[in-house]
Amino acid sequence: MERIWLKQYPPGVPADIDATQYASLVDLLEESFAKFADRKAFICMDKAISYRDLDQMSLALASYLQGRGLQRGARVALMMPNVLQYPVATAAVLRAGFAVVNVNPLYTPRELEHQLKDSGAEAVIVLENFAHTVQQVIAKTAVKHVIVASMGDLLGFKGVIVNLVVRRVKKMVPAWSLPGAVPFNDALSAGRGMTFNKPKLSPGDVAFLQYTGGTTGLSKGATLLHRNIVANVLQNDAWLQPALAQPPQIDQLLIVCALPLYHIFALTACYLLAVRAGGCNLLIPNPRDIAGFIKELAKYQVNSFPAVNTLYNGLMHHPDFKKLDFSKLKISNGGGMAVQRSVAEQWKAVTGCFIAEGYGLSETSPTLTCNPATTTEFSGSIGIPVPSTWISIRDDDGNEVPLGQPGEICAKGPQVMSGYWNRPEDTANVMTADGYFRTGDIGVMDERGYTKIVDRKKDMILVSGFNVYPNEIEEVIASHPGVLECAVIGIPDSKSGEAVKAFVVKKDPNLTAEDVIKFCHEQLTGYKVPKHIEFRTDLPKTNVGKILRRQLRDEKKAEAA
Repeated sequence: MERIWLKQYPPGVPADIDATQYASLVDLLEESFAKFADRKAFICMDKAISYRDLDQMSLALASYLQGRGLQRGARVALMMPNVLQYPVATAAVLRAGFAVVNVNPLYTPRELEHQLKDSGAEAVIVLENFAHTVQQVIAKTAVKHVIVASMGDLLGFKGVIVNLVVRRVKKMVPAWSLPGAVPFNDALSAGRGMTFNKPKLSPGDVAFLQYTGGTTGLSKGATLLHRNIVANVLQNDAWLQPALAQPPQIDQLLIVCALPLYHIFALTACYLLAVRAGGCNLLIPNPRDIAGFIKELAKYQVNSFPAVNTLYNGLMHHPDFKKLDFSKLKISNGGGMAVQRSVAEQWKAVTGCFIAEGYGLSETSPTLTCNPATTTEFSGSIGIPVPSTWISIRDDDGNEVPLGQPGEICAKGPQVMSGYWNRPEDTANVMTADGYFRTGDIGVMDERGYTKIVDRKKDMILVSGFNVYPNEIEEVIASHPGVLECAVIGIPDSKSGEAVKAFVVKKDPNLTAEDVIKFCHEQLTGYKVPKHIEFRTDLPKTNVGKILRRQLRDEKKAEAA
């Protein structure tokens, strides 16, 4: 297939990248550690760590982890928000020759247990605020080593005060007990005196297991190899160069990292991209605190701002946002969910910078397509394929459809995962005979190579950039003793893009919507909990008894119209 989109590339963006220049992601990291030793690498709560600090601390932690007797390729789970320990731990796990399993710290015990068991993780590094969740499931998993971090660990003297406030004043650390758990700073100290055995990593070694819901609702680990992540970092880096080259000149790239680092978007587009460029990440542990977030932004002149539509929107609705100085902002990347025109236009009016919308998945490290970083208009599309990437729009039989016709977006490139962890059947289901990955999204490509997403093949719901799978929620609701049957769909929501709606047939006539929501809160992360409950006497079904979610969606669309 001819790459028609290459004609749309801004000057200076190559058609292809050479991902073979690094044998592993560790080579890329260590090159930057040496090259930018004196620069700031991460800032969190006013405390900065340099590339030298990151190098030394991650080496100490890597030595400590190796000293626990973990074998090469062992999986280590990280369960933290955006705190300084996250980038240190990520680099340490990779340098030790292990694979990172990123875990959402807000997971309920049920969700955490599945991920730890499925990945076979043998160690976990967790922020103490979430240690009680680990405590509830650890006995059912292969985890033998626990390192517990606290908010103040790497903040110097200020850390003592921060820990006091977090534990005693705000009471954000539920009681926990994990016998044998080692404090993060103790692991660092111990590691400094230990011998480090540098593993010889290859491009085909596993770097990350990035968990993503499947159509089955059971989350699966997208197996991302060192070469996948290296490729995507280089693809993103090449893509942003034209915007970075424009005036004003900046000494060091400063990226706002408000997206959670356990999410593939932030991992690649914030952490690793900045390290490759010798840039600095401003870590925001709690972006939901918009007032606090704006106070942080006021202290810096930021250059790159990756975010999801809801975050852009939330910031702009705060009265203090307009007071910020965005004179050095060069890049705003939208991903995870559709960017709305009104939000993009308002963002441009306030910051002077257009939001370049992109598209990707956990399975693709994540970036597949993006609007040019120098864009000066809202295209309403997900842009064009990044270097070394092929996008093909196909019908159900795997044949390419003509331009302008809808079909499934299929992708090929060095950033596409090697498969789902220990799930050969699921992997086979998402790959075409000629090696393309089926995304499950329906798109239309125009004659310039720009693609618009028009629908989803799967029943996935997108809440503020997070994937929510109806099966998982239905399974939880159906286990309530007062429920006979249920179905879950996504409905449009002005704040989060989509919201979860559940249709419930009662077994217990006294069951209330509040009962269902409270029950869900106990077993599901907040963004998965239904916002709307509608009780029905029956649900539409096929002749074999399968509930028709699409019919429920169509009904709601008709009502809205």
